[in-house]
Amino acid sequence: MPTATLSTTDLKPLARDMRVDIIRMIEAAGNGHPGGSLSIIDILTVLYWKFLKHDPKKPDWAERDRFILSKGHACPALYAVMAKRGYFPHDELLTLRKLGSPLQGHPDRMRLPGIEFSTGSLGQGLSVGVGMAIAAKMDKKNWKTYVVLGDGEMQEGQCWEAFMSAPKWKLDNLVMILDHNNGQIDGPVDQVMNIEPLADKLRAFNWDVQCIDGHDLDAVEKALANAQKAGGKPHAIVAKTIKGKGVSFMENNIAWHGNAPKKEDADKAVKEILNG
Repeated sequence: MPTATLSTTDLKPLARDMRVDIIRMIEAAGNGHPGGSLSIIDILTVLYWKFLKHDPKKPDWAERDRFILSKGHACPALYAVMAKRGYFPHDELLTLRKLGSPLQGHPDRMRLPGIEFSTGSLGQGLSVGVGMAIAAKMDKKNWKTYVVLGDGEMQEGQCWEAFMSAPKWKLDNLVMILDHNNGQIDGPVDQVMNIEPLADKLRAFNWDVQCIDGHDLDAVEKALANAQKAGGKPHAIVAKTIKGKGVSFMENNIAWHGNAPKKEDADKAVKEILNG
Protein backbone atom coordinates (compact mmCIF):
# COMPACT_ATOMS: atom_id res chain seq x y z
CA MET A 1 0.00 0.00 0.00
CA PRO A 2 1.09 3.63 -0.39
CA THR A 3 3.16 5.04 2.47
CA ALA A 4 1.47 8.41 2.83
CA THR A 5 3.55 9.40 5.86
CA LEU A 6 6.76 9.51 3.79
CA SER A 7 7.65 12.90 2.35
CA THR A 8 9.55 13.42 -0.88
CA THR A 9 12.52 14.34 1.31
CA ASP A 10 12.29 10.83 2.79
CA LEU A 11 12.20 9.36 -0.70
CA LYS A 12 15.40 10.99 -1.97
CA PRO A 13 17.78 8.59 -0.19
CA LEU A 14 15.67 5.66 -1.38
CA ALA A 15 16.01 6.81 -4.99
CA ARG A 16 19.75 7.32 -4.45
CA ASP A 17 20.19 3.79 -3.08
CA MET A 18 18.22 2.31 -5.97
CA ARG A 19 20.43 4.14 -8.46
CA VAL A 20 23.32 2.27 -6.88
CA ASP A 21 21.37 -0.99 -7.20
CA ILE A 22 20.79 -0.29 -10.90
CA ILE A 23 24.51 0.19 -11.54
CA ARG A 24 25.57 -2.84 -9.51
CA MET A 25 23.05 -5.26 -11.01
CA ILE A 26 23.86 -4.25 -14.59
CA GLU A 27 27.58 -4.47 -13.81
CA ALA A 28 27.08 -7.99 -12.43
CA ALA A 29 25.01 -9.02 -15.44
CA GLY A 30 27.50 -7.62 -17.93
CA ASN A 31 24.52 -6.48 -19.95
CA GLY A 32 21.57 -4.14 -19.57
CA HIS A 33 20.27 -0.62 -19.99
CA PRO A 34 21.52 1.88 -17.42
CA GLY A 35 20.55 5.11 -19.20
CA GLY A 36 16.79 4.66 -19.29
CA SER A 37 16.72 2.89 -15.93
CA LEU A 38 18.37 5.84 -14.19
CA SER A 39 16.01 8.28 -15.89
CA ILE A 40 12.83 6.69 -14.48
CA ILE A 41 13.85 5.76 -10.96
CA ASP A 42 12.60 9.01 -9.40
CA ILE A 43 9.19 8.53 -11.02
CA LEU A 44 8.91 4.91 -9.90
CA THR A 45 9.97 5.83 -6.37
CA VAL A 46 7.15 8.33 -5.93
CA LEU A 47 4.66 6.04 -7.63
CA TYR A 48 5.45 2.89 -5.62
CA TRP A 49 5.76 4.63 -2.26
CA LYS A 50 3.09 7.32 -2.48
CA PHE A 51 0.36 6.29 -4.91
CA LEU A 52 0.28 2.71 -6.17
CA LYS A 53 -2.10 0.45 -4.27
CA HIS A 54 -0.19 -2.83 -4.03
CA ASP A 55 0.79 -5.53 -1.56
CA PRO A 56 4.16 -7.27 -2.06
CA LYS A 57 2.89 -10.16 0.07
CA LYS A 58 -0.19 -10.55 -2.15
CA PRO A 59 0.92 -9.54 -5.65
CA ASP A 60 -2.31 -10.90 -7.16
CA TRP A 61 -4.55 -8.89 -4.78
CA ALA A 62 -7.67 -8.20 -6.82
CA GLU A 63 -7.99 -4.55 -5.77
CA ARG A 64 -4.39 -3.59 -6.56
CA ASP A 65 -3.54 -0.87 -9.02
CA ARG A 66 -1.92 -2.17 -12.19
CA PHE A 67 1.50 -0.99 -13.36
CA ILE A 68 3.03 -1.65 -16.77
CA LEU A 69 6.60 -0.74 -17.65
CA SER A 70 6.09 -0.55 -21.39
CA LYS A 71 9.76 0.35 -21.95
CA GLY A 72 10.67 -3.05 -20.57
CA HIS A 73 14.41 -2.72 -21.18
CA ALA A 74 14.49 -0.31 -18.20
CA CYS A 75 13.47 -3.14 -15.85
CA PRO A 76 16.55 -2.74 -13.60
CA ALA A 77 14.78 0.32 -12.18
CA LEU A 78 11.59 -1.67 -11.62
CA TYR A 79 13.47 -4.58 -10.04
CA ALA A 80 15.30 -2.19 -7.70
CA VAL A 81 11.97 -0.74 -6.59
CA MET A 82 10.34 -4.15 -6.18
CA ALA A 83 13.24 -5.44 -4.09
CA LYS A 84 13.16 -2.37 -1.87
CA ARG A 85 9.39 -2.77 -1.44
CA GLY A 86 9.76 -6.44 -0.45
CA TYR A 87 8.64 -8.43 -3.49
CA PHE A 88 11.84 -10.49 -3.32
CA PRO A 89 15.13 -10.47 -1.37
CA HIS A 90 17.49 -7.64 -2.19
CA ASP A 91 20.43 -9.94 -2.92
CA GLU A 92 18.51 -11.45 -5.86
CA LEU A 93 19.14 -8.23 -7.78
CA LEU A 94 22.59 -9.52 -8.69
CA THR A 95 20.97 -12.41 -10.59
CA LEU A 96 19.75 -10.00 -13.28
CA ARG A 97 19.79 -11.71 -16.69
CA LYS A 98 21.23 -14.92 -15.25
CA LEU A 99 19.90 -18.26 -16.53
CA GLY A 100 16.91 -19.31 -14.42
CA SER A 101 16.61 -15.97 -12.62
CA PRO A 102 13.15 -14.39 -12.29
CA LEU A 103 14.87 -11.10 -13.13
CA GLN A 104 15.02 -11.41 -16.87
CA GLY A 105 16.38 -8.74 -19.21
CA HIS A 106 12.79 -7.67 -19.79
CA PRO A 107 9.92 -8.10 -17.30
CA ASP A 108 8.40 -11.59 -17.42
CA ARG A 109 5.09 -12.05 -15.63
CA MET A 110 5.44 -15.83 -15.73
CA ARG A 111 8.65 -15.67 -13.67
CA LEU A 112 8.21 -12.74 -11.29
CA PRO A 113 5.07 -12.12 -9.18
CA GLY A 114 4.18 -8.44 -9.29
CA ILE A 115 4.76 -8.06 -13.03
CA GLU A 116 1.44 -7.40 -14.74
CA PHE A 117 2.52 -7.78 -18.37
CA SER A 118 5.63 -9.09 -20.09
CA THR A 119 7.10 -6.15 -21.98
CA GLY A 120 10.02 -5.61 -24.29
CA SER A 121 8.38 -5.35 -27.68
CA LEU A 122 8.02 -1.59 -27.65
CA GLY A 123 4.67 0.04 -28.31
CA GLN A 124 2.42 -2.56 -26.69
CA GLY A 125 2.17 -1.43 -23.08
CA LEU A 126 -0.32 1.41 -23.46
CA SER A 127 -2.71 -0.77 -25.48
CA VAL A 128 -2.68 -3.36 -22.69
CA GLY A 129 -3.16 -0.56 -20.17
CA VAL A 130 -6.21 0.62 -22.08
CA GLY A 131 -7.64 -2.89 -21.90
CA MET A 132 -7.01 -3.09 -18.16
CA ALA A 133 -8.61 0.29 -17.58
CA ILE A 134 -11.67 -0.74 -19.60
CA ALA A 135 -11.91 -3.93 -17.55
CA ALA A 136 -11.90 -1.93 -14.32
CA LYS A 137 -14.69 0.29 -15.67
CA MET A 138 -16.75 -2.71 -16.76
CA ASP A 139 -16.33 -4.38 -13.35
CA LYS A 140 -17.04 -1.08 -11.54
CA LYS A 141 -13.69 -1.29 -9.72
CA ASN A 142 -11.75 1.66 -8.35
CA TRP A 143 -8.22 0.49 -9.13
CA LYS A 144 -6.14 2.46 -11.60
CA THR A 145 -3.72 1.50 -14.35
CA TYR A 146 -0.35 3.25 -14.70
CA VAL A 147 1.85 2.85 -17.77
CA VAL A 148 5.39 4.19 -18.23
CA LEU A 149 6.40 4.73 -21.87
CA GLY A 150 9.68 5.81 -23.40
CA ASP A 151 9.78 8.70 -25.84
CA GLY A 152 11.53 6.67 -28.53
CA GLU A 153 8.78 4.10 -28.05
CA MET A 154 6.23 6.69 -29.08
CA GLN A 155 7.46 6.35 -32.64
CA GLU A 156 5.51 3.07 -32.68
CA GLY A 157 2.14 3.42 -34.41
CA GLN A 158 0.38 1.18 -31.90
CA CYS A 159 0.93 3.82 -29.22
CA TRP A 160 -1.13 6.29 -31.19
CA GLU A 161 -3.97 3.83 -31.63
CA ALA A 162 -4.05 3.55 -27.86
CA PHE A 163 -3.88 7.34 -27.52
CA MET A 164 -6.96 7.53 -29.75
CA SER A 165 -8.96 4.81 -28.00
CA ALA A 166 -8.46 5.81 -24.35
CA PRO A 167 -10.41 9.09 -24.61
CA LYS A 168 -13.19 7.36 -26.54
CA TRP A 169 -13.83 5.16 -23.51
CA LYS A 170 -13.35 8.07 -21.07
CA LEU A 171 -10.62 6.21 -19.21
CA ASP A 172 -9.91 8.62 -16.37
CA ASN A 173 -8.60 5.60 -14.44
CA LEU A 174 -5.61 5.39 -16.82
CA VAL A 175 -2.36 7.29 -16.21
CA MET A 176 0.37 7.35 -18.87
CA ILE A 177 3.78 8.63 -17.72
CA LEU A 178 6.27 9.45 -20.46
CA ASP A 179 9.97 9.14 -19.72
CA HIS A 180 10.98 12.00 -22.01
CA ASN A 181 14.78 11.70 -21.93
CA ASN A 182 15.23 12.34 -25.67
CA GLY A 183 17.47 9.31 -26.13
CA GLN A 184 17.06 6.01 -27.96
CA ILE A 185 19.51 3.41 -29.20
CA ASP A 186 20.04 5.13 -32.57
CA GLY A 187 20.51 8.65 -31.20
CA PRO A 188 18.49 11.64 -29.98
CA VAL A 189 14.74 11.10 -30.38
CA ASP A 190 14.25 14.50 -31.98
CA GLN A 191 16.72 13.53 -34.71
CA VAL A 192 15.68 9.91 -35.27
CA MET A 193 11.94 10.68 -35.52
CA ASN A 194 10.74 13.82 -33.83
CA ILE A 195 7.60 13.40 -31.71
CA GLU A 196 7.09 17.08 -30.87
CA PRO A 197 4.95 19.07 -30.21
CA LEU A 198 4.03 16.19 -27.94
CA ALA A 199 1.86 17.84 -25.28
CA ASP A 200 -0.17 19.60 -27.97
CA LYS A 201 -0.71 16.32 -29.81
CA LEU A 202 -1.94 14.54 -26.68
CA ARG A 203 -4.28 17.41 -25.81
CA ALA A 204 -5.62 17.28 -29.38
CA PHE A 205 -6.33 13.57 -28.78
CA ASN A 206 -8.38 14.69 -25.73
CA TRP A 207 -6.01 13.66 -22.96
CA ASP A 208 -5.49 15.58 -19.73
CA VAL A 209 -1.81 16.56 -19.98
CA GLN A 210 0.75 17.73 -17.42
CA CYS A 211 4.38 18.55 -18.22
CA ILE A 212 6.90 18.23 -15.39
CA ASP A 213 10.53 17.75 -14.42
CA GLY A 214 10.71 13.99 -13.93
CA HIS A 215 13.52 14.29 -11.39
CA ASP A 216 11.72 16.78 -9.15
CA LEU A 217 10.05 14.47 -6.62
CA ASP A 218 7.64 17.19 -5.50
CA ALA A 219 6.58 17.81 -9.11
CA VAL A 220 6.11 14.08 -9.69
CA GLU A 221 4.01 13.80 -6.54
CA LYS A 222 1.84 16.78 -7.51
CA ALA A 223 1.28 15.45 -11.02
CA LEU A 224 0.30 11.99 -9.77
CA ALA A 225 -2.04 13.59 -7.22
CA ASN A 226 -3.71 15.57 -9.99
CA ALA A 227 -4.05 12.38 -12.03
CA GLN A 228 -6.22 10.84 -9.30
CA LYS A 229 -9.07 13.13 -10.35
CA ALA A 230 -11.88 11.95 -12.58
CA GLY A 231 -13.23 14.16 -15.32
CA GLY A 232 -13.72 11.66 -18.10
CA LYS A 233 -10.25 11.95 -19.67
CA PRO A 234 -7.17 9.72 -19.48
CA HIS A 235 -4.17 11.36 -17.85
CA ALA A 236 -0.77 11.95 -19.46
CA ILE A 237 2.28 13.08 -17.49
CA VAL A 238 5.08 14.17 -19.80
CA ALA A 239 8.13 13.93 -17.55
CA LYS A 240 11.26 15.62 -18.88
CA THR A 241 14.15 13.46 -17.71
CA ILE A 242 17.88 13.00 -18.24
CA LYS A 243 19.12 9.72 -19.63
CA GLY A 244 21.67 8.32 -17.16
CA LYS A 245 20.62 10.78 -14.44
CA GLY A 246 22.98 10.88 -11.48
CA VAL A 247 26.13 9.69 -13.26
CA SER A 248 27.97 12.48 -15.07
CA PHE A 249 29.57 10.36 -17.79
CA MET A 250 26.27 8.60 -18.51
CA GLU A 251 24.01 11.65 -18.58
CA ASN A 252 22.64 12.38 -22.08
CA ASN A 253 25.18 9.91 -23.49
CA ILE A 254 23.58 7.51 -25.97
CA ALA A 255 26.55 5.15 -25.54
CA TRP A 256 25.03 4.16 -22.17
CA HIS A 257 21.61 3.30 -23.57
CA GLY A 258 22.38 -0.42 -23.49
CA ASN A 259 25.97 -0.71 -22.33
CA ALA A 260 26.95 -2.32 -19.01
CA PRO A 261 29.67 -0.60 -16.97
CA LYS A 262 32.83 -2.50 -16.15
CA LYS A 263 33.97 -2.45 -12.51
CA GLU A 264 36.02 0.73 -12.83
CA ASP A 265 33.14 2.69 -14.39
CA ALA A 266 30.63 1.13 -11.99
CA ASP A 267 32.73 2.12 -8.97
CA LYS A 268 33.06 5.65 -10.33
CA ALA A 269 29.30 5.83 -10.96
CA VAL A 270 28.43 4.60 -7.48
CA LYS A 271 30.80 7.12 -5.92
CA GLU A 272 29.13 9.94 -7.85
CA ILE A 273 25.65 8.79 -6.87
CA LEU A 274 26.51 8.52 -3.18
CA ASN A 275 28.27 11.89 -3.16
CA GLY A 276 25.73 13.63 -5.36
